[in-house]
Amino acid sequence: MASNTKEIAVDMTPIFVIYKDGTINRFRPSENAPLCDDPQAPVQSKDVVIQPETGVSVRLYLPKLTTPQQKIPLVIYIHGGAFCIGSARSPTFHNFISALVEKANFIAVSVDYRLAPENPLSTTYEDSWAAFQWVLSHVNGKGPESWLNEHADFGKVFIGGESAGANIANDVAVRAGVSDLDLKVKISGLYLVHPYFGVENDTLYKVLCPTNTGGCFEDPRVNPLLDPRLKSMACEKVLFLVAEKDFLKEGTMNYYEGLKKSEWNGEVEIMETNGEGHCFHFFNPMSEEAVALMDKLVDFLRQH
Repeated sequence: MASNTKEIAVDMTPIFVIYKDGTINRFRPSENAPLCDDPQAPVQSKDVVIQPETGVSVRLYLPKLTTPQQKIPLVIYIHGGAFCIGSARSPTFHNFISALVEKANFIAVSVDYRLAPENPLSTTYEDSWAAFQWVLSHVNGKGPESWLNEHADFGKVFIGGESAGANIANDVAVRAGVSDLDLKVKISGLYLVHPYFGVENDTLYKVLCPTNTGGCFEDPRVNPLLDPRLKSMACEKVLFLVAEKDFLKEGTMNYYEGLKKSEWNGEVEIMETNGEGHCFHFFNPMSEEAVALMDKLVDFLRQH
């Protein structure tokens, strides 16, 4: 009797499986958190396609304002998911950013980049850079999105994310440092929550970048200490949020220590959560440790 089981080419359980016929099975189904268009709600949200030719989009978040033309800080958020899963519409990321926007009172832009492995890993970086440039197109109040034109304070811009998203956010900040930013734009801070900066024998990286025979630590996107542009990184301060039992902690600490000793002249801050693992705050957002992480991030955003 013939089997209906398809032959596996690459097994990256629990993230995805690639079959020999080219199809991909992700083990986490795609979900979309509902938007909110109620002006009386604590946070409104909406989706905007920024590149019709690629489908790259962003999800915008606006807190309830005290005055119609109020200007508030701007945060660009890049979600995690091993470069391969999740979206700006995923309930996990949506709920986290909604709560953060409400607590910190800023406008947020959550980037929905194209995923690997259907797309080259470089696509995640290029899409996020394109979203960053789209956001900055509003600096003179003449961009395509009214929320950014009317309410974003481009003198207080933050970039960040968690896991793979934090890695991408770091790359955006490095790249921005050697770009001609408008003088009205000031990137006050970069926040890195349980970031990915490489692990030993990184099987996922080998699958996503098979031609990079040197491995993840030879890739300046993963190991920014190799990047000569790092000294010009466009932010004043970097906040590292690490977890004691995170499997990505070693790479994070290597970058943290290296950044402090580098030619970049900004400030570095770190907070470690004891007894917790990677992205624990998503699994139990009401725990004491998750609330402390949220409070630290809110403080970081507000102090600037």
